[in-house]
Amino acid sequence: MAYVIYAIKSSFDDKIYVGFTMNLEKRIKEHNQGKTKSTKGFRPWALLYNEIAETRMEARKREKYLKSGCGKEFLKKLILAQ
Repeated sequence: MAYVIYAIKSSFDDKIYVGFTMNLEKRIKEHNQGKTKSTKGFRPWALLYNEIAETRMEARKREKYLKSGCGKEFLKKLILAQ
């Protein structure tokens, strides 16, 4: 089964959170229900970006990139394009 790397944006303050999961819909619900400590105070969250990776290792590598300075710039450009 594939992994989904995702970025969500807070409607509260435009904060961006990046993670990966095997069930994107369930994971976003968890963020919006306050079940994730690091995102609890910035609800509601909306999906900004997602992509598929075949292995957990690939997903983790891509997640780390999107959390880096270059990756954050890529995500911010997506916001500006909306």
